[in-house]
Amino acid sequence: MNVSELLRNKKAVAPVLSNVLLTIVAVTAMSLAASATYVITENMHQTMGERLIFEDVWFTSNGISIYLRNVGKVPVTVSAVYLNFTTQTITPLNLEIDEHGWLDIEGNWTRGSLYHVAVITAKGTRIVEYQIAK
Repeated sequence: MNVSELLRNKKAVAPVLSNVLLTIVAVTAMSLAASATYVITENMHQTMGERLIFEDVWFTSNGISIYLRNVGKVPVTVSAVYLNFTTQTITPLNLEIDEHGWLDIEGNWTRGSLYHVAVITAKGTRIVEYQIAK
């Protein structure tokens, strides 16, 4: 069979075209899946890289002062604080890697009471601690 006979054979064209089309679809789908995986894992890496710890909590005459340290792999912005599940007004605190700082909450507290303190970052990381006012 020569080349001209192969080109005239219509039975061989359909399987070749379907195989080429299937290969293109498979490569495109895998490229999209790889891109989506990269985006998802990069976002998780950034979120998981956020780590804050409570160094100290002070109950003062002006309110409550929380000393925080960023022990994560990315800079952190503290955007919200909840005291006994009630949102508190704060000035956002930016902490670079291995940086520490005070977060002040104005208000009254009661000696001997147990307080649930939750600190939330701009990316949604949450740290919680229970403190007894002394």
